[in-house]
Amino acid sequence: MRLIFVYNANSGKGNAYLDGLHKIISPSTYACSLCELTYGVFLEKKEWKLFRKQEHVEMDFYHRDQFLKKFKSKWLPKYTFPIILSEKEGELEVFLSSEKLNTMETVEVLIETVKKGLASH
Repeated sequence: MRLIFVYNANSGKGNAYLDGLHKIISPSTYACSLCELTYGVFLEKKEWKLFRKQEHVEMDFYHRDQFLKKFKSKWLPKYTFPIILSEKEGELEVFLSSEKLNTMETVEVLIETVKKGLASH
């Protein structure tokens, strides 16, 4: 099994810069809770980076535009972003929905939720 993390943001340095500014100027209107949980203004949070390195599951990370391009299919469900999907034997399944991610307030809560989800798979 692998986890696929999809941020509700587009790729590219310009977009990353604008996203960082958005987090500073108007954090309450920033549209990617997964970005907020795993990154500070510009750098990955230490707790998240450590978790990623220590966890024994494959993790892939995509920005919205990258995911839609790579997994383009007329049969692909219409996902809302951000989202975490699990992939097993070529099948994608929602691991953590955008609704659930949007309720999380800290990276520690995200880490614990991912750990519990992995334990139940």
